[in-house]
Amino acid sequence: AKLRELGISPDIIVCRSEKPLSSEIKAKISMFCSVPKESVVDAPDVESIYEVPLVFHRQGLDDQVVMLLRLRTHSKDLQEWSTVVQRLKNPKHEVQIALAGKYTDYKDAYKSVHEALVHGGIANDCRITVRYLDTADPGILDELKGVHGILVPGGFGDRGIEGKIRAATLAREERIPFFGLCLGLQIAVIEFGRSVLKLAGAHSTEFDPKTRYPVIDLLPEQKGVSAKGATMRLGTYECALKKGSLAHKAYGAPSVCERHRHRYEVNNKFRKLFEDAGLQVTGAYVPKNLAEIVELRDHPWFLAAQFHPEFKSRPEKPHPLFCDFVAAALARARAGVKGFGRVLPEDHGG
Repeated sequence: AKLRELGISPDIIVCRSEKPLSSEIKAKISMFCSVPKESVVDAPDVESIYEVPLVFHRQGLDDQVVMLLRLRTHSKDLQEWSTVVQRLKNPKHEVQIALAGKYTDYKDAYKSVHEALVHGGIANDCRITVRYLDTADPGILDELKGVHGILVPGGFGDRGIEGKIRAATLAREERIPFFGLCLGLQIAVIEFGRSVLKLAGAHSTEFDPKTRYPVIDLLPEQKGVSAKGATMRLGTYECALKKGSLAHKAYGAPSVCERHRHRYEVNNKFRKLFEDAGLQVTGAYVPKNLAEIVELRDHPWFLAAQFHPEFKSRPEKPHPLFCDFVAAALARARAGVKGFGRVLPEDHGG
């Protein structure tokens, strides 16, 4: 009413509701708001946000917007999207993934990672249950032992670092599929250095500038940089993949381009030591010889990436690494490992 007092009349009214509106209610809204009945569109609750475009399409909202804006368009085919939604709503399997992070009270901090896991689940006909575990919790290991996969995401600051390292230790020793992202790669390297190479106190100079074994260190070009904001290694860089590696098999390509946001990197002074012991660099930025992907030899699926693959994942085109990680977790589930632990509200995929 206030808008109409100002001379603003809507062309389309979208009504948010728990259930679809009846024809009678739409007719009443149409009459009192002076819009055609077909321009009264309901937006009811649905199982997944990915279902919303189909709900609007069935009511002709897309056609109306195109017509009102006088846009040129081509015929649309939403069959692929419909298939995505059907596979999401009717999974054949279920796996439990532990997301071991520090911002677990604010799940939207990991929204891109969560959705990329859901996309990987769609590709594997699998429902993903994500368990958000606070790595500052001393009891985290008890919660991790029964999951089908462990993911350590990116982050900054030293709170919860030791918990993330313990999570990586468990994944390595118990042969649980492990996926590290950005900081997650650095965690995998630190853990391997301490536990396997026996480099006592091995760390990143981000958290311990005086560590005797700086297995993770500032990028050379970052040393001396004090300004914050757009000074990190940002954006897309090419990553050459080692033939026969998990990454190479997942991508099906000799090289890929991925997005980055970091200051610290694997210290090449320790690289041969790590590779000889079984933690291999299988992806690298060749121009500067930077480690981009590491994998653990003789493990079902242990991979960590310095970049952020979650940013390139889509429901209809899931990221290859997330697809492969979920497939490995599913293989563990099929082997009879039962998940358990604390389930937070609304932690199911989609």
